[in-house]
Formats: sequence, C-alpha cells, structure tokens
Amino acid sequence: MQGLSQKIPRQEILSAFTPRRRAWLAVLLFGWASTPAAADVSADLAQLRQRGAYVLRASGCVTCHTDEENKGQQLAGGRALKTPFGTFYSPNITFDREHGIGAWQAQDFFRALRHGVAPNGSSYYPVFPYTSYTHMRREDMFALWAYLASVPTSARENTPHELVWYMNFRIANRIWKLLFFEPGVFQPDQKRSKSWNRGAYLSNAMANCGECHTPRTSLGNLDNDLAYAGAKNGPEGESVPNITSDKKTGIGDWSRAEIVEYLSEGLLPDGDYAGGLMTDVIDDGLAYLTQEDLQAIADYIMTLPAIRHEITDDGGDNDGGG
Repeated sequence: MQGLSQKIPRQEILSAFTPRRRAWLAVLLFGWASTPAAADVSADLAQLRQRGAYVLRASGCVTCHTDEENKGQQLAGGRALKTPFGTFYSPNITFDREHGIGAWQAQDFFRALRHGVAPNGSSYYPVFPYTSYTHMRREDMFALWAYLASVPTSARENTPHELVWYMNFRIANRIWKLLFFEPGVFQPDQKRSKSWNRGAYLSNAMANCGECHTPRTSLGNLDNDLAYAGAKNGPEGESVPNITSDKKTGIGDWSRAEIVEYLSEGLLPDGDYAGGLMTDVIDDGLAYLTQEDLQAIADYIMTLPAIRHEITDDGGDNDGGG
C-alpha cells in the first residue's frame, strides 16, 4: 500500500504541471502575463476559478471549514466536530501565509488530498476525508486550488484539537493509513451510463457521502459491509439515515425526482425538511449543484445495494437481517 507514502511520485507531480497549467499558476499567484502562454490563459482564469468554486461546494468544504455557529469567516476554520476520539477543529484554508495555506506549494495541496499528508510530512487525521478526496481527478484539485487562492484571507489561528490522549501521537495516523487507506483516482465503470458514473464520482470522491452514511468500527474506519446503510453515531454525534435501496429501512421507495428535490432543497417525500448537519450540507453545498449533477447523484444512489439496517428514532442501531 501507499498509505505510508511521504511523497507524491515525481511523475505525478510533473504531470500536474503542463506548460498551460504552469502559466495558470503564474497568473494566479503572481499576476504574471509576460509569456505567450500566460497571456493566452489569463482570460481563462475566471472560468478556472468558477469551476473551482463549484468543486468547493460539491466537496463540502464550506460546511466543514466555516465556523458558522460563531459567525466565523468563510473557510477560516474553527468548526468543532465531535467524535468518539475527541473534538476536532477544522483548519483555516484561506491563503493566509501564517495561519492558512498561503505558504503551501500546489503539490502540497495535491498531496494532502491524494495521500492525506501535510507539507511537513505528517499524516492527517482521517476526520479530514482525504480517504474520499484521493479519488478526485487532478484537474478538479487544480481548479479548487486556483479558487482558494482568490478568496479573502483570514489571519485566524487554528484551534488545537481536544483529543483522547492516545490520539495525540501522530504515528497512529500512519499506522491507520497502512491498515485502511488505499490512494487512487476514481475509475469509471464502463458498463454504466455517463450519468451514473458522474453520480458515483460526485458521491464518492467529492461529496464523500459514504463518510457520513456508513458506520465506523472502533478503529474509526468505515464498515463497508454496511456501506451507505446509516450510522447511529455519525458526525457530531448525530444519527445518519440509511440511504440504500432497502424499502423498509432505506430510501428504496423514493423516486428519482424526490431524491433530487431533497438534495437541492432538503424537502422529504413526507413534506418534512432535512435537519441537523444535513441542513448545512445542503445549504452550503448540494444546493449549488446543477440539476444534471443532482440527477446523476440520484441515479447512483438508487443503485446502491439494499441493506436492511434500521437507525431507530433514539439513534439506536437495529440490524434487520437484510
């Protein structure tokens, strides 16, 4: 496995920086437009950032990296995420050089998303869903990086995590990665439709739906035998529903249109609305997606294997034997 890798393969780094992309970075970071290539792509920069803004919303970055409860600046970090291992606080991902990611190189950003490795070589806690972002295509990573370079910076200092004692040893993250992490770009299923593959990519590489809707073991890894079947102890201690195609405990009775309406507006088939963390996920992210992409997600979700796994009203867990 490559889970312990401290470096991105040289070939991967070099392939990320074609002459056109190097010119993009020059214009993006330094405003240079002295070369023909830079002059040619400077007009494309707005379009590149627009794509990056879309990737940001699709990937849930705003929800996690903004402390909305305390009226924090967008993407300046500080949102508390309570877990069985303690409370994590999201970092500042604006381009402030001291407290954000402004001193990073582009390859540092790619390595964080693909391999879960920080610029100093340490491994991130998997509360940062690099386990999903590893599947992102490089062009989407590049667009996201370009957009982040354009947002207002914040000098907000990162809040230290408040963890159980044994989680303060970062070596645990490297061991965890060796056991449970396999990096790699999303590979489309040639037997499926274009829409289905787009939905699979959005769900698993960007929106990281499985990170919340799949229960975890005592070691913090996803229990893939119950993929998307809900969790009684999800993020921030909330119960998360079963969204497999099981008709009794999942959403097997929902139509494609009902799934799309829920993702875009939070409206449930029974007329109620989404609550808890899902409200933020929709309002800060999914609501910004195109109808085509929401329909693609629905196409993918509707094919998830039915798993009988009931998440009770009191947050309990009841395996119905499906």
